[in-house]
Amino acid sequence: MKKAEREHLSRVAALGCIVCRNLGFGETPAEIHHIRIGQGVAQRADNYSSIPLCHPHHRTGGHGVAVHAGKQTWENNFGTELELLEQVNNELGVSV
Repeated sequence: MKKAEREHLSRVAALGCIVCRNLGFGETPAEIHHIRIGQGVAQRADNYSSIPLCHPHHRTGGHGVAVHAGKQTWENNFGTELELLEQVNNELGVSV
């Protein structure tokens, strides 16, 4: 991973969970989720196609809460990965 990619991922994670933020919960610690749009089952997007999610919204919250537990329901509840990626990029001042 290049230095620029590490710095970008650090800035993304520093935002806190984008879903918690949108729900009005404030900044919660986040880990990186690489969006899966246009990727194969075992592939992930590049490091610039990432959004910050807390543990529950990323993988431990169960169906409808965690993106990895039921993506379609998750997107119906919180927005698509692409919509959230656009929001993250806007908040970081990153143009795509």
